[in-house]
Amino acid sequence: MGEGVLAGKGRRTVLGVVLYLGAVLVGLGSAWWVLKKAPFFQQMVQVGAWKSNLLAGSTDAGMYTRAAVALNAFLALDRTETMYFMATQDDAGQALRSQCKYRVEGVPPAARWWSITAYAKDLFLFDAPNQQHSLNGSTAQLDAQGRFALQTGPQPVGGAHWLPTPGQQGVVLVLRLYNPEPSLQASPASLVPPTLVRQGACP
Repeated sequence: MGEGVLAGKGRRTVLGVVLYLGAVLVGLGSAWWVLKKAPFFQQMVQVGAWKSNLLAGSTDAGMYTRAAVALNAFLALDRTETMYFMATQDDAGQALRSQCKYRVEGVPPAARWWSITAYAKDLFLFDAPNQQHSLNGSTAQLDAQGRFALQTGPQPVGGAHWLPTPGQQGVVLVLRLYNPEPSLQASPASLVPPTLVRQGACP
């Protein structure tokens, strides 16, 4: 009889530990999602394929947004210093994929300096064989209409700056504006967004 009671208590203890660990894992998973994914898309403005969190770098940012900024280091500076626009889809609304080729084209944003950087879905830089991870205001070559162009994809495409995206995973493009003009700071939706168009078939 005593052994049966002890065995029952042991099973309840094991079950309690399993439930506790399950709750901890669910809590950690939800916290990761909130910090890595959710805050950026709160108080958001979208222009073309590009989205910007209006709270990033703002004194109105709550604790979750601040935690996400700390975790995602590229969202670190005040809006008067830097504005960030992110694209995870093309102009047709399709998710960006590293095995596809895209052309990004536009006019230089109203800022002292700017850059467009290609990240893998984990927000780490791609392993670029040509060591080109971004196009910026210093390296961009403008055409006769004052427009820049770049290509992303696993293989280079002639006629534009190439940002390699090897492998098969999601792509995040980040447009940074350093010292944006006051009018753009006041109205991020006034950005003239670069177009983001897939080129050809995608494996």
